[in-house]
Amino acid sequence: MTSTMTRRALALGLAALPVAAHAQRGPALSAADKALVDKAVAYLQSLGEAKGRFVQTDPRGAVTQGSLYLKRPGKARFAYDPPAGLLVVSDGSLVSIHNTKLKTFESYPLGATPLNLFLAKQIRLDRGVVVTRVARHADGFSITARDGQRQADGQITLTFSDKPMRLLGWTVTDPQGGATRVRLSGLQASPGLANSLFVLKDPRPRGVGRGKM
Repeated sequence: MTSTMTRRALALGLAALPVAAHAQRGPALSAADKALVDKAVAYLQSLGEAKGRFVQTDPRGAVTQGSLYLKRPGKARFAYDPPAGLLVVSDGSLVSIHNTKLKTFESYPLGATPLNLFLAKQIRLDRGVVVTRVARHADGFSITARDGQRQADGQITLTFSDKPMRLLGWTVTDPQGGATRVRLSGLQASPGLANSLFVLKDPRPRGVGRGKM
């Protein structure tokens, strides 16, 4: 995969779909749909410290995987297995991507990423995003949302299992229909995660290609 495609896949999977600041109207949801949205919000709000594994599939079908750590509010770490050479860390304000193979380092505001949907201190699916679809599956359900003001930026679908209630992953679809899927496994409570897991500093010398996207 080229470096451009690698960064694009990461951006779509972990750092895309900017979130607007004001509530927007979407299609009317049924009472049953609203109940599922409320159920998802309550579950996400209950997530404190957790860890698990993830598998990411980009629009071209390339698969990468690694370990995931969450510490709400605001903090997450996606450590990709070799040979990917990728590390994605949210420190509560910025989501930073370090590619050790390409020696690149890029950062996005947490509030401009889909991670903010479930890392925010107060999770709201009725503010800043528009829920466009609630779908039921044999073993759970999914919620599809888009930016309330930037429809051209694509959409994100969060998928949950019902018994037990658990976030299974998400899919980010770009305006061209390309989908990046992140599938979670073994996500479980893990109190006492070290704060150092959620710190990622630009390792490059000052003045050498530094900068934020």
